Amino acid sequence: MNILEEIQNCPVEWKVLKDVAILKNGKDWKTLPSGEVPVYGSGGEMGEFVSDYSYDKPTVLIPRKGSISNLFYIEKAFWNVDTIYYTEIDENQIIPKYFYYYLTTVKLEEMATNPTRPSLTQAILDKVKIPIPPLKIQEKIVQTLDKFTDYVTELTSRKKQYSYYRDKLLSFEDEVYQVEWKTIQDISVKIVTGVTPKKSCEDYYLKGTIPWLRTNEVKFNTITTTEKYVTEKAVEETGLKWILPNSIIIAISGATAGRVAMNSIPLTTNQHCCSISVDERIVNYKYLYYWLVNQNRQILSLKQGARGDINMSMIKSLKIPVPSLEIQSRIVQVLDNFDTVCNDLNIGLPKEIELRQKQYEYFREKLLTFVAEGEYTESRVE
Repeated sequence: MNILEEIQNCPVEWKVLKDVAILKNGKDWKTLPSGEVPVYGSGGEMGEFVSDYSYDKPTVLIPRKGSISNLFYIEKAFWNVDTIYYTEIDENQIIPKYFYYYLTTVKLEEMATNPTRPSLTQAILDKVKIPIPPLKIQEKIVQTLDKFTDYVTELTSRKKQYSYYRDKLLSFEDEVYQVEWKTIQDISVKIVTGVTPKKSCEDYYLKGTIPWLRTNEVKFNTITTTEKYVTEKAVEETGLKWILPNSIIIAISGATAGRVAMNSIPLTTNQHCCSISVDERIVNYKYLYYWLVNQNRQILSLKQGARGDINMSMIKSLKIPVPSLEIQSRIVQVLDNFDTVCNDLNIGLPKEIELRQKQYEYFREKLLTFVAEGEYTESRVE
């Protein structure tokens, strides 16, 4: 008999939440000495660690304010602030992990009392109905769902592992390859910024056919099209410069500063984009792209002023290790594969994670959809 058949034939008692778990409020952490116990708020771990703890047994954290659809299952000691409840669970009636899995199927956000800043009161949560099958059935449900969540976690970890090897490949720490350090200025044939034609001039935009890139479209990607277009008149009268394909584009202003992209089409850009055309006798343009992506943290550290801008001279003076073109090509080939595996939405890890997540949600619904005592209903998944 499989788990679904066992569920169909098992008795189920419905109880309200307060009959199986007691909600406990959190407290401020700021007066506590620092330590190793993580502090949790409605968004999860806050990055703060203290010496005391609120609770050290298996529990489910349920946000009281803010991101109320976030639930956290914890088995180790923690401290919770006043934006999130923890639960003292009666393990004689319900397994904590089963309690967590079932609550993830409850639409808590629909129970919010304040539309501007969603909040959940204890009175509301206490009335949430929970199906209680026998403990051995709860345990089997948990084991089944754990297999799916563990697999998604493994896939996510694999993505981090790919990122580690990418960083290692570009570090040149082992000095396996002979490299020469050059500035961006040294390896480029042209470095320019763009122009934003006057918005008040219709002739610059109306029926435009020339791709015009803005910084919000620069997001560690390959530019194959643009959201906006300008006219030939705009190019002739405003000093807009054509950027040839296979150039590297860096956002240099405001919140997007530091982001990098490549373009596969000829285009123009606004003034907040810096475009680099590389000397192909020295550098493979994709190699430069991957290097700049890898060095994003360093680039962000260059930001200045209230807006957080990066200027042309900063970019020109950035140094890059330059191995031979053959080695660059090999590195690009490896990193192209990494990029496909890690980021392609149709194949690779993102697709696999999405499929496994859907599979988990499907079985979660199958395993946790109960009706009256002794009965089992078909899943809500269509």
